[in-house]
Amino acid sequence: MGVSERGTGAGSIGLEGLPRPVQDVNQPMCPSRGVLEHVTSRWGVLVLAALLERSYRFSELRRTIGGVSEKMLAQTLQTLERDGFVHRDAKPVIPPRVDYSLTALGTEAAEQVWALARWTERQVDTVQAAREAYDEARA
Repeated sequence: MGVSERGTGAGSIGLEGLPRPVQDVNQPMCPSRGVLEHVTSRWGVLVLAALLERSYRFSELRRTIGGVSEKMLAQTLQTLERDGFVHRDAKPVIPPRVDYSLTALGTEAAEQVWALARWTERQVDTVQAAREAYDEARA
């Protein structure tokens, strides 16, 4: 959908039989902004990307994602689980074992943000050169 097409036409029909509004991320109160924030956050992208490979236990995931604190990883996983992107599987064993994996929705989101992350890896030299040129021109 192009920019000019956003917000036009009727939305889908809700449970109450009333039309749902069309989601438009450019609108300040659009709920899609919160979802976008969760999947594109620094840790959200890295968690989704890691889980795209396979399921992980918490400690494995923390080692895989360098630099994330235990608190931030726990918060990110909880947020992504709440949004329906991550499945938390707590096994009733001693010691406790919890595995994290992607849901179908999570896999779809992970593929999208991982493509962007890989693109940034390929373009980092170009971006750095642009920054240096910008800073030089302003000096």
